[in-house]
Amino acid sequence: MASLSRRLCLLGGITVAASPLLPRPLRAQEEIDLSPAQPHRVRAQKVEEAIRLLPRDLRLANAGKLTVATNPGRFPFGGYATDSRTPIGAEIDIAQLVADSLGLTLEVVPTAWADWPLGLISGKFDAVTSNVTVTEERKQRFDFSTYRNDLLGFYVAVESRLQAIAKPEDVAGLKVIVSSGTNQEQILLRWIEANRAKGLPNTEVQYYDDEAVLDLALQSGRADAYLGPNATSAFKAARQRKTRLVGTFSGGWPVTAEIAVTTKKGVGLAEPITVALNAQIEAGTYARALGRWNLSAEAIQRSRTNPPGLPPK
Repeated sequence: MASLSRRLCLLGGITVAASPLLPRPLRAQEEIDLSPAQPHRVRAQKVEEAIRLLPRDLRLANAGKLTVATNPGRFPFGGYATDSRTPIGAEIDIAQLVADSLGLTLEVVPTAWADWPLGLISGKFDAVTSNVTVTEERKQRFDFSTYRNDLLGFYVAVESRLQAIAKPEDVAGLKVIVSSGTNQEQILLRWIEANRAKGLPNTEVQYYDDEAVLDLALQSGRADAYLGPNATSAFKAARQRKTRLVGTFSGGWPVTAEIAVTTKKGVGLAEPITVALNAQIEAGTYARALGRWNLSAEAIQRSRTNPPGLPPK
């Protein structure tokens, strides 16, 4: 994925990401290895500094293993291989780098998005890599080790007359699809409220649990745009060539948001994982892992433990 030029403009005292220069589409699916064996997955050497930071009384879900939950819902973050049962994707590759760094065997647990908090708290697994954004609310129960910037994208049907969505005013009068309970939903709702205060036309928000129905709504014109994680939408657009990108901005708009490896608060895994990630950033394995799935535009310069998160809703 080409590097994203991020120009910022000040609109009404709020910083908004402009998007005249958009990331190029992800490569087509056939160019990406979807085999269960994953022979080209990037592996890492042990990081002794990270291993020394592991608590002596640490109790892992499975001895000798780092058990990591992920939601194999959409590529490139995570999905199932061609055998329809092996989870693969960028999130699994990051988990592999962490496990290798800590001298542990990776155990991947496919988990529904709604189930990861309870599973982590109960000790069913040790960590989560599932596109989890750092928020102040989540920091009350979980620890975080960042590994990717959170980037959102607006996508429209290829034949749509919409060319750019770069600021709140651009969604006025549109019908926009978004997933319920997500950060992007909260951002969209704030945009709508700001537009309403300015007397602008209302935005109709649409929700779909079935992706096929979502696609049909976009293609038929029942909806004007879809707002979601940029990488998943770009991957899909490259495969199907039915949608195109018209705008990107931070998932924490108007502030920068980061995605992180999530662990149970206070168990002592966050700092070792952060050290492990920084070692892989310096070694270049991190960049190679993201590059496999065209997520280079979302790379961070350095991992942080429990950085400032998105404010409470």
